[in-house]
Amino acid sequence: MPIRPATFPRAQGWLRWALVAVPMVAAMPRADALTWSLIGVTLALSLPLPWIHDAVLRPPMTALTLALIASTGALWVLHPGSWASVAMFSTTFFVVLKQSTVPIVLAIALDAGVITTWAARHDLWDDALSTYAVLAVIVLMALNRRARLARVEQTELALARAQTANEEHARAAALAERARIARELHDVLAHSLAGLSLNLQGARLMLVRDGASPDAVAQIERAQALAADGLAEARQAVAALREDAVGVERAIADLLAAYRLDTGARADLAVEGEPRELAPAVGTALVRAVQEALANTRKHAAQAEVDVTLGYAGGSVELTVADRQGRRPPDAAAAGYGLRGMGERVALLDGRLDSGPGEDGWRIYLKVPA
Repeated sequence: MPIRPATFPRAQGWLRWALVAVPMVAAMPRADALTWSLIGVTLALSLPLPWIHDAVLRPPMTALTLALIASTGALWVLHPGSWASVAMFSTTFFVVLKQSTVPIVLAIALDAGVITTWAARHDLWDDALSTYAVLAVIVLMALNRRARLARVEQTELALARAQTANEEHARAAALAERARIARELHDVLAHSLAGLSLNLQGARLMLVRDGASPDAVAQIERAQALAADGLAEARQAVAALREDAVGVERAIADLLAAYRLDTGARADLAVEGEPRELAPAVGTALVRAVQEALANTRKHAAQAEVDVTLGYAGGSVELTVADRQGRRPPDAAAAGYGLRGMGERVALLDGRLDSGPGEDGWRIYLKVPA
């Protein structure tokens, strides 16, 4: 089983441990019973050092490092010629580097007490002053290192914040430009296509009134269909540029508006219940059902009025599309590919689809969980 990086000792941890363990091993050849006891206690206290990382130590680890200073200092007092002072001063450096004010003061006080005891026990007052100077240098080095690490951390944090701000500014500028393009597209293209569709509708009605040739009327109808499709695509492009998802109600309303422009017949949408956001698959199934129903109405009952009802119920959504032909249509010989695909899409959603003739037209009803 691989060891996680968070639990694997780092190089700094091994170095801290070595600066304590090596002096202890060096003191073993001349050790007596008391010295062996101090060596054992010090080695036991040093065992967690490789796993202490760069974060500020918690109280148990703080007590452990202070105990290390005391045990290594006691060993140095007993054996002035040993390397125990290296272990004491290296642990002090680590405490000053990573601890808060109180542990730092306690560590320096412990070191000063050990140096004073060492000088008094062995009458080395002449050397005590230089040892105090060594302690001061170690403390200053640790404080300098600590300040440098803090500056590096602050610099990295400032760079990260600046990079985030630059990314946000770039994103805001891109969104603003996309919104501008969407406004231009909507104002110029969408309005122009809507006006074109209305004018073509008027031209078609005038040609029919004046008894124009069927070919001329068919050309106008094809141009009107192209304008209606272009209007729908322009609205989708505007929504994509604005990063706005087109709601089901809006998409169905656009289809009905295109049907009205194309046929001149009434096409209304009624929404029942409280509208809510639907899953993309559900919304697509509803919009495709309306699209297929309107295509069939254009094909089999030209200029028939259409009523669409979208109902939100608890845990489901219902859609009814009914065209008003004024008579009962004949039963379909077989379902076309459009109705078959609609049924398959609804079945994938665990829904229900019913389609067939009604009293005055064709009716499509579907219900899907939502």
